[in-house]
Amino acid sequence: MRLPLMLLLAVAGCARMDHIGKPPSFTPTMNTTEQLAMLDPGLPLESAGRVPVREASLWDGGRKSLLGDRRAARRGDILTVVVEIDEEAEISNATSRARNGSENLAIPDLFGLPQRVNRNLPEGASLDPAVGISSTSRSGGNGSVKRSEELTLRVAATVMQVLPNGVLEIQGSQEVRVNFELREMLVTGFVRPEDISRQNEITYDKIAAARISYGGRGQITDVQQPRIGQQVLDVVLPF
Repeated sequence: MRLPLMLLLAVAGCARMDHIGKPPSFTPTMNTTEQLAMLDPGLPLESAGRVPVREASLWDGGRKSLLGDRRAARRGDILTVVVEIDEEAEISNATSRARNGSENLAIPDLFGLPQRVNRNLPEGASLDPAVGISSTSRSGGNGSVKRSEELTLRVAATVMQVLPNGVLEIQGSQEVRVNFELREMLVTGFVRPEDISRQNEITYDKIAAARISYGGRGQITDVQQPRIGQQVLDVVLPF
């Protein structure tokens, strides 16, 4: 039991050891999935015999020509993802419920038994009524949700692969370090080539299965987060 606890504390501490006395380190860019996608030439789109003819013309339809389409379309191409989130939501619910119930049971005549029993009962007691039950219940609830989000970012993403139906799988990352705090942004998802604008940009609302993460790591983030032991106790303790 002691060994797993020590290993847990060691792993948790290694994440903070990186920026003790110095700014947090950037994530390496070499040998990443994005770099490997850029190094992959992909399948040739033109036959070898037609390449010299097309390169000699200024008005051909190639990607490098003056009027060519330079939008991302192949594995390793780069496009810009524009994230502009300005949303507000407000939900309010109210419920109220009330119920009254009453039950009475009387046995004034049962072969003359109530009259005989009443003689032996204490003063004020009687079998008429024999049983009386009443109940009242009331419940009410109020709930409200108010959310406001505003985020404006731009990040370059790489085409990781082209799916059989022509949809592009993209992935992008960006890191900005200011003093001892590192802000990082991650974007992944699937886009259609026809949704990419002529400026080689696409908005986040046209990305299917979009996953956008904007956070950071550093000394300020460490102070804002509870310690590992406190997080474990919050999960274990039932109260």
